[in-house]
Amino acid sequence: MIKYLKKGKSVEAKAEINAQVRTTVENIIADIEARGEAAVREYSEKFDKWNPPALRLSAEEIQACIDSLSPQALEDIKFAQAQIRRFAQVQLLSLRDVEVETLPGVVLGHKNIPVNSVGCYIPGGKYPLLASAHMSVLTAKVAGVKRVIACAPPFDGKPSPEIVAAMALAGADEIYVMGGVQGVAAMAIGTENIAPVDMIVGPGNAYVAEAKRQLFGRVGIDLFAGPTETMVICDDTVDAELVAVDLLGQAEHGPTSPAFCVTTSRRIAEELPAAIETVLARLDTAPIASVSWRDYGEIILCDTDEEMLAESERICSEHVQVMTKDPDWFLERMSSYGGLFLGHRTNVSYGDKVIGTNHTLPTMGAGRYTGGLWVGKFIKTHTYQLILTDEASVAIGEVCSRLCALEHFSGHKEQADIRVRRLKKTA
Repeated sequence: MIKYLKKGKSVEAKAEINAQVRTTVENIIADIEARGEAAVREYSEKFDKWNPPALRLSAEEIQACIDSLSPQALEDIKFAQAQIRRFAQVQLLSLRDVEVETLPGVVLGHKNIPVNSVGCYIPGGKYPLLASAHMSVLTAKVAGVKRVIACAPPFDGKPSPEIVAAMALAGADEIYVMGGVQGVAAMAIGTENIAPVDMIVGPGNAYVAEAKRQLFGRVGIDLFAGPTETMVICDDTVDAELVAVDLLGQAEHGPTSPAFCVTTSRRIAEELPAAIETVLARLDTAPIASVSWRDYGEIILCDTDEEMLAESERICSEHVQVMTKDPDWFLERMSSYGGLFLGHRTNVSYGDKVIGTNHTLPTMGAGRYTGGLWVGKFIKTHTYQLILTDEASVAIGEVCSRLCALEHFSGHKEQADIRVRRLKKTA
């Protein structure tokens, strides 16, 4: 039997928050559509206290950010990017163009073509999340995107040197200091000084996620990515302190980040509240993580692995960390999640920062129908067809004509008939 020992906020409370976010985002996007960069600057001033002479950083400003970092910081950024680049390149090899002759004289195929331009949003208001630059800018470049622009909000009243360096080293063609909805909208819609892009990618808070949702269609998006969600599936092979650390390590992202403990261990379920308080006492981010856990943390006690699996599939969390005696059992059976972290030796932080997989993952249940950001998200698969002989065109055309007649599409039918009439004489 599944027992919910601690529940998060109700669906109704979340829906009310979502409605407020939706209205705010609609108004900001409409204003930027109407007034362009003037509106972007006003929102930057309002939300980020930022209104510089130019929103785009110059080459000199970018180099100054890079030069301000220590050799160790630069080495670590380059190490992380090497891991992410290597895995993205391997993923790219899994995509291939195809061509096949399906009937004599009928050739069908598809080509994988990179998106022409991408805008990458890098969160950075609360924390300078430089890892998101690796995940979006670098992966787009590996995919072959010609123009990759990136933006992030200021951090502590200035461009974050860490984020800017990561963007530049990843290969960004243009770097802007803009945050939130206004940054996403400026890249998608364009302004007097920013050419619009074809696609927007990157994680963010609820406002950024809603902006991507509202702009989808005008531009492509990667997926809904934010706010962060995490789940730990565990049994008695681990202890409550480790579970608490792994839950709070993601809850610190923001005060609305859900964190779920799904366990068959009554000991962990009972000890976890006290362990949470113990771990919070040593975290500088406790003021945020504690609110997130208080409002959105859940403890779910199950009798069996099958029940834990069912809860995981129901919740469909962005991050799912499995610390059980047989994590492969879950790997073989799970179908709804963002990213999976198997065993006690790994954790979500490794995936977020350095191990090589992409940390931009589906949230809000989107893992039911999409995976996370990867090199393939920047690739469009386009089909083509070629008929080599008159005989093949006639054979296809005669069937096509009859099918069009069944649908009462006379124009479609005539497209087939004219070729049958002309080519049948020579076939």
